[in-house]
Amino acid sequence: MATQLFEGKEHASYYQKYRFSPPQEIKDLIFSFVDERIKKPHGFAVDVGCGTGQSTIILAPFFEKVLGTDISAAQIEEAKKAHGLPNVTFSACPAEEVPVGDASVDLLTACAAVHWFNIPKFLKEVDRVLKPRGCLAFYSYRPHMEVHYKDCSEEMSKVFREVEKILAPYQHEKVHHVKTGYEEIFEAIPYTDKKRLEKVVTKIPMSLAAVMGLIQTFSMYQLFLGAEPEKAQKMVQTTQEKFLQIMGVTSTDTEVEVWMFNVLVLAAKPQ
Repeated sequence: MATQLFEGKEHASYYQKYRFSPPQEIKDLIFSFVDERIKKPHGFAVDVGCGTGQSTIILAPFFEKVLGTDISAAQIEEAKKAHGLPNVTFSACPAEEVPVGDASVDLLTACAAVHWFNIPKFLKEVDRVLKPRGCLAFYSYRPHMEVHYKDCSEEMSKVFREVEKILAPYQHEKVHHVKTGYEEIFEAIPYTDKKRLEKVVTKIPMSLAAVMGLIQTFSMYQLFLGAEPEKAQKMVQTTQEKFLQIMGVTSTDTEVEVWMFNVLVLAAKPQ
């Protein structure tokens, strides 16, 4: 069974508000891989561990039908409220039990999610649902990020590293898959047509308020908040104050640029 750390309604609301859609660089790599292996029009895509749907809706323009699944009913409820595309549906279910027929899926994706699953069971399920030549794409940003703003990017990134250090004791053991670039997951995929890209750098503009919100969506922060709520909330407040002081501004609407270092695993089932 998948690990469940994103169940609460408040956490789901933060997820919907502050998690962002996959960046263009990731989308280009995925769809280029798919287009080389599957003839158009593409029929059916499934996004597993979809959270509140940001990684699901990017599939809608490229597929006739899209399904987003997540084990958290609260996350799925937020996804349904936020996204009303006619060819996209959402379903609450375990990652290891995708509610679709055998050999029915052209592309299966998992964004910042596959490391939480029961990987052997999940990969068996992926093999069951993928069509011959069907593709999978597993991707995630790495734990280390940089925050850039004018000429004080080094100081901003140092503050972010301080946050990472505070949250480190609350890091779930399964996050090691992300830290190692999904290497073990890649090796476990039983297909020969596969590749792993470790250093996909994306630069995402967002307000300082959004950066603070993003931190609060992290599983490590949620565990910290559950264990020591006052300390966790104080850390957010102190971190925001440090950022504002370094930037020399008073508004959290001020835009910064977050640099993320992503891993992407792509594979295609044999004919």
